[in-house]
Amino acid sequence: MAPADNAHEQNVRRVASVLGLLPERSEEYLSYHQAVWPDVLAALRAANVTNYSIYRHGDLLFSYFEYRGTDYAADMARIAEDPATQRWWALMMPMQRSLRSGPDEPWWTDIDEVFHLD
Repeated sequence: MAPADNAHEQNVRRVASVLGLLPERSEEYLSYHQAVWPDVLAALRAANVTNYSIYRHGDLLFSYFEYRGTDYAADMARIAEDPATQRWWALMMPMQRSLRSGPDEPWWTDIDEVFHLD
Protein backbone atom coordinates (compact mmCIF):
# COMPACT_ATOMS: atom_id res chain seq x y z
CA MET A 1 0.00 0.00 0.00
CA ALA A 2 1.26 3.49 -0.79
CA PRO A 3 2.26 5.69 2.19
CA ALA A 4 -0.65 8.08 1.53
CA ASP A 5 -3.08 5.17 1.71
CA ASN A 6 -1.57 4.03 5.02
CA ALA A 7 -2.04 7.51 6.47
CA HIS A 8 -5.66 7.53 5.33
CA GLU A 9 -6.36 4.08 6.79
CA GLN A 10 -4.94 5.14 10.15
CA ASN A 11 -7.75 7.74 10.36
CA VAL A 12 -10.46 5.09 10.09
CA ARG A 13 -12.43 4.56 13.27
CA ARG A 14 -14.27 1.23 13.38
CA VAL A 15 -17.46 1.33 15.45
CA ALA A 16 -19.44 -1.73 16.54
CA SER A 17 -22.51 -1.87 18.73
CA VAL A 18 -25.35 -4.17 19.77
CA LEU A 19 -29.06 -3.75 20.38
CA GLY A 20 -32.02 -6.02 21.05
CA LEU A 21 -34.77 -6.56 18.50
CA LEU A 22 -38.31 -7.19 19.69
CA PRO A 23 -39.31 -10.56 18.22
CA GLU A 24 -42.87 -9.46 17.47
CA ARG A 25 -41.56 -6.51 15.42
CA SER A 26 -38.65 -8.21 13.67
CA GLU A 27 -40.33 -8.69 10.27
CA GLU A 28 -41.35 -5.02 10.21
CA TYR A 29 -37.83 -3.95 11.16
CA LEU A 30 -36.30 -6.10 8.42
CA SER A 31 -38.79 -4.76 5.89
CA TYR A 32 -37.82 -1.15 6.62
CA HIS A 33 -34.15 -2.01 6.23
CA GLN A 34 -34.74 -3.43 2.76
CA ALA A 35 -35.32 0.17 1.64
CA VAL A 36 -33.66 2.63 4.02
CA TRP A 37 -34.77 6.16 3.20
CA PRO A 38 -32.38 7.98 0.85
CA ASP A 39 -32.27 11.04 3.14
CA VAL A 40 -31.09 8.87 6.04
CA LEU A 41 -28.37 7.33 3.89
CA ALA A 42 -27.33 10.79 2.70
CA ALA A 43 -27.02 12.02 6.30
CA LEU A 44 -24.77 9.09 7.15
CA ARG A 45 -22.55 9.69 4.13
CA ALA A 46 -22.37 13.44 4.84
CA ALA A 47 -21.17 12.58 8.36
CA ASN A 48 -18.29 10.46 7.02
CA VAL A 49 -19.89 7.09 7.81
CA THR A 50 -18.93 4.30 5.41
CA ASN A 51 -19.11 0.52 5.22
CA TYR A 52 -22.20 0.45 7.47
CA SER A 53 -23.83 -2.91 8.13
CA ILE A 54 -26.39 -4.26 10.55
CA TYR A 55 -26.46 -8.01 11.22
CA ARG A 56 -29.10 -10.02 13.03
CA HIS A 57 -28.60 -13.04 15.26
CA GLY A 58 -31.94 -14.10 16.74
CA ASP A 59 -33.17 -11.10 18.70
CA LEU A 60 -29.79 -9.38 18.71
CA LEU A 61 -28.68 -6.74 16.21
CA PHE A 62 -25.00 -6.07 15.58
CA SER A 63 -24.03 -2.80 13.88
CA TYR A 64 -20.69 -2.01 12.30
CA PHE A 65 -19.49 1.07 10.46
CA GLU A 66 -16.32 2.91 9.65
CA TYR A 67 -15.90 6.59 10.37
CA ARG A 68 -13.50 8.46 8.08
CA GLY A 69 -13.82 12.02 9.33
CA THR A 70 -11.87 14.19 11.74
CA ASP A 71 -14.53 15.17 14.32
CA TYR A 72 -16.51 12.10 15.35
CA ALA A 73 -18.61 13.83 18.02
CA ALA A 74 -19.65 16.67 15.69
CA ASP A 75 -20.50 14.29 12.86
CA MET A 76 -22.56 12.04 15.13
CA ALA A 77 -24.38 15.13 16.45
CA ARG A 78 -25.09 16.18 12.87
CA ILE A 79 -26.69 12.80 12.18
CA ALA A 80 -28.77 13.09 15.36
CA GLU A 81 -29.99 16.56 14.34
CA ASP A 82 -31.04 15.46 10.84
CA PRO A 83 -34.87 15.59 10.54
CA ALA A 84 -35.14 12.49 8.31
CA THR A 85 -32.92 10.52 10.68
CA GLN A 86 -35.02 11.63 13.65
CA ARG A 87 -38.18 10.38 11.90
CA TRP A 88 -36.44 7.11 11.02
CA TRP A 89 -35.31 6.60 14.62
CA ALA A 90 -38.84 7.33 15.88
CA LEU A 91 -40.07 4.45 13.72
CA MET A 92 -37.24 2.07 14.62
CA MET A 93 -37.02 2.59 18.40
CA PRO A 94 -40.35 0.89 19.25
CA MET A 95 -39.07 -2.22 17.43
CA GLN A 96 -35.86 -2.32 19.45
CA ARG A 97 -34.79 -3.11 22.99
CA SER A 98 -31.76 -1.26 24.26
CA LEU A 99 -29.17 -3.22 26.21
CA ARG A 100 -27.93 -0.16 28.09
CA SER A 101 -27.67 -0.35 31.85
CA GLY A 102 -28.69 3.26 32.52
CA PRO A 103 -30.63 6.12 30.92
CA ASP A 104 -27.48 8.15 30.25
CA GLU A 105 -25.93 5.46 28.06
CA PRO A 106 -26.40 5.39 24.27
CA TRP A 107 -29.38 3.50 22.78
CA TRP A 108 -27.00 1.17 20.89
CA THR A 109 -24.39 -0.33 23.23
CA ASP A 110 -20.87 0.17 21.89
CA ILE A 111 -18.67 -2.90 22.02
CA ASP A 112 -14.90 -3.10 22.13
CA GLU A 113 -12.85 -4.46 19.27
CA VAL A 114 -10.94 -7.56 20.30
CA PHE A 115 -9.28 -8.46 17.02
CA HIS A 116 -8.89 -6.92 13.55
CA LEU A 117 -7.25 -8.11 10.34
CA ASP A 118 -7.12 -6.00 7.17
